[in-house]
Amino acid sequence: MELLIPLHGIGGRGDLPVPLWLAVYSAGAAVAVSFFALAAFWSRPRFEGTAGKSLGLLTRIADNRVTRFLLKLAGLSALALILGAAWFGSSSPALNPAPTWLYVWIWVGIIPLSLVCGPIWRLANPLRTIADVVRRASYWKLPDGVERRASYRELPERIAYWPAVAGLAGFLCLELAYPDGSEPLVVAIFVTGYAVVNVAAGIVYGPAWFRIGDSFEVYGEVLARLSPLGRGPDGRLVLRNPLAGLATMPQEPGLVGLLCLLLGSTAFDGISRWSAWTQLTGELGRTQHIVVHTLGLITSVAVVSVLFVLAARTSGAARVRPGVVARAGLPGAFVHSLVPIAIGYAVAHYFSLAMFQGQEGVLLATDPFGRGWDLLGTSGARIDYTFLGTGVIAGVQIGAIVLGHVLGVVSAHDRAAELFRRRQLRRAQYPMLAAMVAFTAGGIALVTAS
Repeated sequence: MELLIPLHGIGGRGDLPVPLWLAVYSAGAAVAVSFFALAAFWSRPRFEGTAGKSLGLLTRIADNRVTRFLLKLAGLSALALILGAAWFGSSSPALNPAPTWLYVWIWVGIIPLSLVCGPIWRLANPLRTIADVVRRASYWKLPDGVERRASYRELPERIAYWPAVAGLAGFLCLELAYPDGSEPLVVAIFVTGYAVVNVAAGIVYGPAWFRIGDSFEVYGEVLARLSPLGRGPDGRLVLRNPLAGLATMPQEPGLVGLLCLLLGSTAFDGISRWSAWTQLTGELGRTQHIVVHTLGLITSVAVVSVLFVLAARTSGAARVRPGVVARAGLPGAFVHSLVPIAIGYAVAHYFSLAMFQGQEGVLLATDPFGRGWDLLGTSGARIDYTFLGTGVIAGVQIGAIVLGHVLGVVSAHDRAAELFRRRQLRRAQYPMLAAMVAFTAGGIALVTAS
């Protein structure tokens, strides 16, 4: 994706507050030390089934009809604005806010939104709302006056979360492999097509579709597992340990694919900004660019997938307690540990983009349709690049990657304590530890190397 400025990463090794080798070794050591400390003092699972503090007042506010209506209205308004700007606004990405709204406000903004507010995307999802409205219009009255809703088709259990993985792969190809991904017309076509497909599927399959088929809702739900806000057994909102919420993530093959896709795509995003890569691909034609970048994306995802799946399955060399592994096997049992790692990678790669290009979304909103308006009074204003230094950005990037991997190690160890007997606990986790250290060192190298 090329917006107005290439702001993924921090630009080069010279921006690091410490030498690259020291950052990589220190981060890898932090992950390893965390593992051995856990192995010494943490021998029983602590997160599974952990309850939180009930939040009665917040539950009443969140479940109030007015709140739900306002969230749905906000979602529909956002969809209408991005489609309106993309279809009818300026044809230049520098003057049209739709690309920034999609790639920064939505794709990047869903991370802090879900971490702070929990699965709020589900409530505001405009595609879910539109499908529900259409379904309500399908009510009919039978001859005896009994009102009945059209029945839904049942989703095959074997498809798991793979529709969401396919949709996310399409979005990431648009962002990372298609050279015109920031063109307003391209954004308009993608958002319209994505909306039509998911609304149609929602009408046919009902609300169950959005839980497994809408890539953005599934992504938001996965992120929300790490939120301190969750639902207790009685349906009330609770304040919980975020890692306890993460431990409740379903063990499905599709989620393994989703998380590996997220990690691999972020890795390729870093690789594609290396000077060596840009020198090799800078003179490629349009078709060649698409082919080479798509192959690079596929390769990065494949490497991450093989590394994680191999590490998880190798852990099975130790005897697993019977009845504790679901149909996704050991990769599914450990997939929740990739969530904080994926968040850490996303923060490292998109932090500067969000801080700087995110401002452009506000500045361009003053004239969303290119009519010469100044609705917000910001006409002529420019992005402020001075409020964050490269040292701060580098610190956030490295800190996010290290923290994400440490939380991943903690989550994986807690699950291992449930899966393996105490005498086998440390030995069973060595393959996963090696993968975590490799992810950590690779992640830091990707966001700092030039």
